[in-house]
Amino acid sequence: MDKITFNPEGEAPVDFYVLEQTKIGGINYILVTDFEEGDGEALILKDLSGEDAAESVYAIVSEDEELDAVAKVFENMLDDVEFV
Repeated sequence: MDKITFNPEGEAPVDFYVLEQTKIGGINYILVTDFEEGDGEALILKDLSGEDAAESVYAIVSEDEELDAVAKVFENMLDDVEFV
């Protein structure tokens, strides 16, 4: 499992583990968790950076319709993941 570090402006770096990634409608999404093993907090992040960007910029998907659609894709990709 890949570990990535996010550096939010004005905050301490945060490590997440990437469970899966997908591209929908030309937009990259990643499913991340805060624990490498076991149950942890999961987030779906959306890549907001351009294709030529040197670094990726991610935001938490919070719009309900988008979140539901992307969550269903990840549930289908991973047998042991269920969003509640």
